[in-house]
Amino acid sequence: MLKRLFGCIREYKKAAILTPVFVAGEVLFDSLIPLVMSRLIDNGIEKGNLKYTVISGLLMLLLAAMGMTCGIFSGRFNAIASAGFGKNLRHDIYHKIQEFSFTNIDKFSTGGLVTRLTTDVTNIQMAFMMLIRIASRTPLTIIITLFMTFSISAKLSLIYVCVMPVLATVLLFIASKAHKIFERVFDTYDDLNNVVQENLLGIRVVKTFVREDHERKKFNKISASIFSDFTKAEKILSFNQPTMQLIVYTCMILISWFGARIIINSGATELTTGELTSMFAYSMQLLMSLMMLSMVYVMITMAQADAERIGAVLMEEPTMQNKPGAITDVRDGSIEFDHVDFSYKGDKNKLCMTDINLNIKSGEVVGIIGGTGSSKSTLVQLIPRLYDVTSGSVKVGGIDVRDYDIEQLRESVAMVLQKNELFTGSIKDNLRWGNENATDDEMVEACKLAQADGFIREMPNGYDTHIEQGGRNVSGGQKQRLCIARALLKKPKILILDDSTSAVDTKTDALIRAGFKSYIPETTKIIIAQRISSVQDADKIIVLDGGRIDGIGTHEELLKTNSIYKEVYTSQIKGGEENA
Repeated sequence: MLKRLFGCIREYKKAAILTPVFVAGEVLFDSLIPLVMSRLIDNGIEKGNLKYTVISGLLMLLLAAMGMTCGIFSGRFNAIASAGFGKNLRHDIYHKIQEFSFTNIDKFSTGGLVTRLTTDVTNIQMAFMMLIRIASRTPLTIIITLFMTFSISAKLSLIYVCVMPVLATVLLFIASKAHKIFERVFDTYDDLNNVVQENLLGIRVVKTFVREDHERKKFNKISASIFSDFTKAEKILSFNQPTMQLIVYTCMILISWFGARIIINSGATELTTGELTSMFAYSMQLLMSLMMLSMVYVMITMAQADAERIGAVLMEEPTMQNKPGAITDVRDGSIEFDHVDFSYKGDKNKLCMTDINLNIKSGEVVGIIGGTGSSKSTLVQLIPRLYDVTSGSVKVGGIDVRDYDIEQLRESVAMVLQKNELFTGSIKDNLRWGNENATDDEMVEACKLAQADGFIREMPNGYDTHIEQGGRNVSGGQKQRLCIARALLKKPKILILDDSTSAVDTKTDALIRAGFKSYIPETTKIIIAQRISSVQDADKIIVLDGGRIDGIGTHEELLKTNSIYKEVYTSQIKGGEENA
């Protein structure tokens, strides 16, 4: 997983490598300053040698300036590397999601994927930034500082050797306790995003049913859960600072005590005043580096949970991939279902569609009728291979859909889904989703066939009218007609309308279906509908019930032979459906 994450550095490897290089230079120059300072005290100040004192002082200034220069460059390259890493990480996650099949996407909630692209990436970026600069500084500081202190006094240096394992043990204990809580927190973030997203998308329903208080309670409950878990984690992590301070001041006291005794007992031959002063400086460098490392450790502890969540997305293999030598040409729009069973979880014991056998000739108009939950939408989603069958096969143009290049197969199938989606941009921008090279005349023709041209021309800017996010500034019927026009521009071999004329009146519905006959006569047209009037002129009508085919035939044949179809027809006639 870590290999996959660090693979996102890519073109920013140079900056990522130069950061610790300049950090090493910064540490080296900073570590030389106490050494020069000890010589300044012993050979300059105590002996009254003004020239030596001035030269040593200037040398210290030069070392400080060089250390500062290295620090500036390390900070610059660190910013470039971490920002680039975050950019590439977001890029890889987003592009990975685009490769997912519906089965893959079903494993991750929408809110969970949003959290991974935002909060999780930000935390990992921060951890990476601290890792290549601060975390790389600590081992270098420890090595150089211990070398310097052992060269000055091996006895005093043993103090560092004793306290460092204690510090490491405490940090590991704190991190292990906090990590489990952070894992739970970021899972709760997914739930929070889901609640917010659901509320914003359904805000009209919320206000219509005056359910604002209910939504507030849902939000507050999840928000309180995040607050509680974060508080627990931060309480545990709060032990970092006092532990570090305790060790720093303990080291200072021990160095002062034993250092003074060594100077007095040896008559300043084993340890000089200047060397003791440098030991204080080295101890501050060492322990401050360890303190910064504890901060990095806290961030890495938080980022570990984020990395695992992001790694789950990046390591997820799409359930649908092209076979070697995949077929790129879809011959025609004929469709065959051969003993198809399907389960969303791939479990043969939990099938939602059973033993589907169906033959549709190219160019036929096929209607699908069935009650809620009868698997109408599931059936048609198998055609462009949005899901793979659990058993059996689906063939388009006489070839199993699993043998096609996925992109080419879906280019040959246009779906107007039950839930229509428009995107931010002009009407033309949305129509060009069907054909990015479509001319203005082709767009107008498609909109006329979809009965959308009339209301578009009544808009202030016509086809250049701006569509807001989700198509909020057009009605449900207008949205459906724009989506149908978008599908027509594709000029597909198979056109699937999944209850996509439910928001238009029966007259407009009839005009749209009549337009299909003249504009795309060779295209296979599958119409899922609740209204009998939308499918009664179809070449064949399929009646689904409980994930099985209950009947196939024309309108007249099904009225005579199928009780479900006859019941639906009778109820709609009595309800005035045909006169609506």
